[in-house]
Amino acid sequence: MNPTQSARTNSYVFQVELLIEGDSNGAALEKLIKSLNQGGYTDYRILNGIQLGRIIDQRKSELPGIQQIPVPPFVKPAAPAPATAASAVPSINNGLESFRACMKNNKLIRLIVNKGLGIKLSIPCRILNIDEQGHLVTVYHVDEKQVYTFRLNEIEDFQV
Repeated sequence: MNPTQSARTNSYVFQVELLIEGDSNGAALEKLIKSLNQGGYTDYRILNGIQLGRIIDQRKSELPGIQQIPVPPFVKPAAPAPATAASAVPSINNGLESFRACMKNNKLIRLIVNKGLGIKLSIPCRILNIDEQGHLVTVYHVDEKQVYTFRLNEIEDFQV
């Protein structure tokens, strides 16, 4: 080996399109994520392919003449933020820019989700998709290796 050569291996990035069959989009996405995790890849990023609301669209098309009522944009009421570690990201009240940055960089985050009735979840995950119009965030739970979708009003906080 030449003294100026590095001892590390080279890295390569490939873009591919995959067709995965499943009972639902979520089931197909779960198969994809499971196979990617078992493949031993250094890193991966799912750029698109998540479909939400297909049943709603189907039902709308079946019932012509239904008047659609516009829904105002989601605004979470301001509440005093609890003191958190220095690595905490500003709350989602400040917009979805922090979510988008984490999704773009495929960062591991911890979501704090309030499901109601006193049920709170703390989920280590990666953000897969943000649906602003539907007020939904789809995440991949890294411990359970499952895909979950939460409403924005269920998310209390997240940390990087």
